Amino acid sequence: MSYSSGIYGTKRFSSDRTGRSTRVISVTSGKGGVGKSTVVANLAVEFEKRGQRVLLFDGDLGMANLDVMFQVKPKFSVQNVISGDVELKDILVEISPSMSLIPGGSGLFELQKLPVHAKQTLLDQVSDLGTIFDVMLIDTAPGIADNVLYLNSAAQEIVVLLTPDPSSLTDAYALIKVLHQRQRETKFSVVCNQVRDEADGQKVFERLQSVAARFLPVTLSYRGAIPSDPHLRQCTRGQEIICRSVPHAESARALSKLTEVLLENGQEQSLEVECKGSLQFFWKQLIGAA
Repeated sequence: MSYSSGIYGTKRFSSDRTGRSTRVISVTSGKGGVGKSTVVANLAVEFEKRGQRVLLFDGDLGMANLDVMFQVKPKFSVQNVISGDVELKDILVEISPSMSLIPGGSGLFELQKLPVHAKQTLLDQVSDLGTIFDVMLIDTAPGIADNVLYLNSAAQEIVVLLTPDPSSLTDAYALIKVLHQRQRETKFSVVCNQVRDEADGQKVFERLQSVAARFLPVTLSYRGAIPSDPHLRQCTRGQEIICRSVPHAESARALSKLTEVLLENGQEQSLEVECKGSLQFFWKQLIGAA
């Protein structure tokens, strides 16, 4: 394990991104055990392969493990920013020259309690970060707790991950329902994980879509399926990134395809006039300043 922080402002991140906003994507689920962290970590690697500068946000307060998957050890967390010990840039953990991690920690609960001047200071720091990264991927906790709802509602694209397990489908529907009722969300991307094949994934999606269409005025968009293969199970047990370790495995190819779909969707969204989704908007929502 190695300590790493304070990478903001170095030459490796010099860019011409002034005026462009960081795209924010949350990966969420109604229940645990569906493979969120694995999917987020691999998507990050695949985005990076395509020249994207990636910021990871570990929003699973109870089971944060992105640092373990990437074999880094955070020295600070959001809590240290709240206490005034360090600035936001100082808690970034460098995973690679174009990928960094924000360790969430319990401090997320206290962000909305910051005094007005402290919120503005934090937003000024966020504004600088927004010119560095192309995409931020959020690994949320499972369920419908307030912090999960806040993280999702601040994202430009909400990716709901589910498996063929009936309870996963039921909980995914509950999450979509609550996000619509309490946060007025109407658009959701859906990815089916741990399926036999693409056809199986399509069937899982259709079951969710059928229920949602009957009771909720929301739009569900199928983004793809990730099959469960022996390589993926082995990498998961060994806390390895399959897109790095076994890039030709069936699940790794599916994750690569999913990345392409998300990139294409992002280009379409960029043509729409909307303020939601930038790094600044995300943090404004998180601290209650929007």
